[in-house]
Amino acid sequence: MTRRQLFLLALPAKPTYLCLNEDNSHYFSTRAGQTLDREKVASWVDQYAGTQVRELLLSANSQRTSFASKVWDPIWKGYDPTGPDDQPLLRSTPAESRAGARKWIHTSWDLANRKLDPYAIWIDRARQKGLQPWISMRMNDLHNVDDPDSYMHSTFWREHPEYRRIPWRAVDWRDRAFDFAHQAVRDYHFALIEEYCARYDFAGLELDWMRFGFHFRPGHEAAGAENLTDFVRRTRRLLNTWEKKRGHKISLGARVPSRPETAIKLGMDGARWAREGLVQLLVVTPFWASIETDMPIELWRRLAGDQVILAAGLELLLRPYHAYRPLQFNNLEMLRGAAASLLSRGADRIYLFNYMDSQTAMPDLANYPKLLRECGSLTTLAHKPRRHIVTYSDTYAPGEAQGAQLPKSLRPGDWASFRVHVGPALETAKPVFQIEGELAEIRYNGERELRPGVSGYVVIDVQARVETIVHWVEIQGA
Repeated sequence: MTRRQLFLLALPAKPTYLCLNEDNSHYFSTRAGQTLDREKVASWVDQYAGTQVRELLLSANSQRTSFASKVWDPIWKGYDPTGPDDQPLLRSTPAESRAGARKWIHTSWDLANRKLDPYAIWIDRARQKGLQPWISMRMNDLHNVDDPDSYMHSTFWREHPEYRRIPWRAVDWRDRAFDFAHQAVRDYHFALIEEYCARYDFAGLELDWMRFGFHFRPGHEAAGAENLTDFVRRTRRLLNTWEKKRGHKISLGARVPSRPETAIKLGMDGARWAREGLVQLLVVTPFWASIETDMPIELWRRLAGDQVILAAGLELLLRPYHAYRPLQFNNLEMLRGAAASLLSRGADRIYLFNYMDSQTAMPDLANYPKLLRECGSLTTLAHKPRRHIVTYSDTYAPGEAQGAQLPKSLRPGDWASFRVHVGPALETAKPVFQIEGELAEIRYNGERELRPGVSGYVVIDVQARVETIVHWVEIQGA
């Protein structure tokens, strides 16, 4: 069988696409000072038309909203548009960050003041361009919680410390998350869902449980999982009602941790939600610290079933382990590698989070159009240079054993194994290591050479000649 035939065997039976998440501040910050009329705002969508992006997910809130909400605080609550940068709303923000924060606040305030709702405008334009417009709701955002007076925090969060996940401690940002065991917390968040449904005619609503992923007191996650499942059921019932009013299907999605056991231990039973038909899009994803190149897509499919659209979430950072420095950001070849691997394992979508058109973006931004036109399909990834890098999972439940392949310290003569998934067959392949020390021997699936045509998992065995630390393991090819 030829290498081309081997590659074709990896192609999924159904079409695959990209999902793209636009966060709740990027547009407003990067378009500050521009003349924004309705057409100018709408035109932002046009860059995604004719690409592999199928679902365009518009994040419209963190603790505050970027639109004129009637049930949550808008980001500009307390803002004086004629006041100085050190006005009360921004006073606790570091002086060097105030001007940047004000760009988001002022631009969103200005649009609302001129009766221009960018989310409604983008939803209309997306449909005109053949895209599926979604609203993505961040369920427990914790940006800036180390500063209790930050402009980003809601009145509800400030006034109810008793509703926090660990009210007796404030050591870690996760301690300050909302505890969804409280009915008042669930009702508060559901009120925004109701407003989203009444205000916007979207194709889907995503519950982003991974911003920031910790919703219950440690040790109370099992009971919490029932609360979250009931919340998802409640949301699905609401969408069913709005389907009748809107006259079209409205999908429900959820973002959950990359590994099923971690998701369950944190109270996010995404596989159950899929099996019950509550969610139509299930996104499995790391949190932020690194892209995760070896997510167990096959296991998720067995657990979640065949009816759900299963998306593999890609983050912007890349680290082989948490303490690795300097920080790395994914470029096009790295993204090709991750996408090819995850699609070949059964993902229906590659979900891009923090891949925006500027600022929070890939470092080789000139390749952004290629990303949007290549990384949603194995067909368009075929024969292009790609990199397959060992990374790690960055999300674990409290007390859960954490694992990473790297860094690995070896004494002289010691052997170590590393597992890399390279997806469809590579016509050319070469290894790349970063080590302190020296290796005596390297084997690839037991062989001394990394042969062309390698596919799926490659187990790399290395033996140290001297005291050695392995920091980076990669296979490059095309």
